[in-house]
Amino acid sequence: MQKKAGNADNFEIELDAQLCFAIYGAAHAFTRTYKPLLEPLGLTYPQYLVMIALWEEDDQPVKAIGDRLGLDSGTLSPLLKRLEQSGLVARKRDHDDERQVKILLTKKGRELKAQAVAVTAAIGKATGCSFEEAMALRDELVALKERLTKAGSEKETLSAV
Repeated sequence: MQKKAGNADNFEIELDAQLCFAIYGAAHAFTRTYKPLLEPLGLTYPQYLVMIALWEEDDQPVKAIGDRLGLDSGTLSPLLKRLEQSGLVARKRDHDDERQVKILLTKKGRELKAQAVAVTAAIGKATGCSFEEAMALRDELVALKERLTKAGSEKETLSAV
């Protein structure tokens, strides 16, 4: 049960007053909402994010996908392997740099995009937000992430000095 945040004196020790806890809960709710929508596509939520990145721009280096999604190679490699086993993507060595592996959509992977449109629509409906509200909330969260990333980078720089 969620209660109202207390006053400023005890704000930091109330769980429901924590912004991070609200975002954490929302993230879990999103994951639970996506799960039944993605099951017919044969995708997990992280796999779905990889597919979206590839639908935006096919034939990407693994590193670029990891950077875009904020995933390290230890998380991304097994995920890509499962997508490859499902026949949705293929791996190939870069002709210019053999050390680099690129990920390409297969025909099956490209065709899956048409089905994914229904997922986006269902999530939009589940949020109860208008398109404009959803975009404004997304923009606020992106800005928050950028501020937190910058603050973390500044702390790392200061602690290294």
